[in-house]
This record gives sequence, structure tokens and C-alpha cells, in this order.
Amino acid sequence: MIQLDLGDHRPLYEQIRDKLKEMIIEGLLLENDRIPSVREMAQTLAINPNTIQKAYRELEGEGYIYSVKAKGFFVSDIKHTTSNGKIAEIKEEIKPYLKELKFLGVKKESICRLVEKIYEEDEI
Repeated sequence: MIQLDLGDHRPLYEQIRDKLKEMIIEGLLLENDRIPSVREMAQTLAINPNTIQKAYRELEGEGYIYSVKAKGFFVSDIKHTTSNGKIAEIKEEIKPYLKELKFLGVKKESICRLVEKIYEEDEI
């Protein structure tokens, strides 16, 4: 499921959070799918359960997963639970990259084609 890169400069909880988020975004984990418990994931990855708990807490705070007492963690319906704040945050995060592409001479049409390609991939 998840492989950690010990050479990665990011903390382990960030790697776990980002990998699970990627799996949700890519559709590998679907709405209401159960994800491994903190204990299961810690055993599988051979790391401290507190590390897993921190990753899960962040994912839950971002709305990607939710917990059910005595049942575990599940994938949220992020498309319907996302707040406008999260969308605004992501837009602000990509602005510097778009400005840099513009500075480097990348045409608006090229960026638009890239966005269209990403949306077309999701429709397949």
C-alpha cells in the first residue's frame, strides 16, 4: 500500500499523509473505503503508531478521511465536504508556480492545455 522513502527529507507522517491523499485523489481509495487502523499501518510500516496518528489527524482535518468510533478510518466524500477555504488555500499555493511559468515564457495556452489534460484524465 504505502512505501516510505527513508532518504526523503520530509518527516514520515508527511510522507504517509501525502501518499494516502494521492491514493484518494487518484481514485485508488474510494469514498467510504476503510483505511488501515493506526495499529495496522504502524505494524505494516514498522514505525511508531504516533506517527500514523499524526498523519491521520491531518488528513481528517483536511477532510480527506473521517473516523467512526470503534470502526476505524474511512475515505470522505471530499468533493462534497470540501470547504471553500481549502479551495482558496490550494489556489494560493499554485499562484507562485503559475507566475514562474509566465516569467519563464510559458504561454497561457500551454498552461490551459495542461489543465485540460488533467481534467480529461479524470474523465476516462
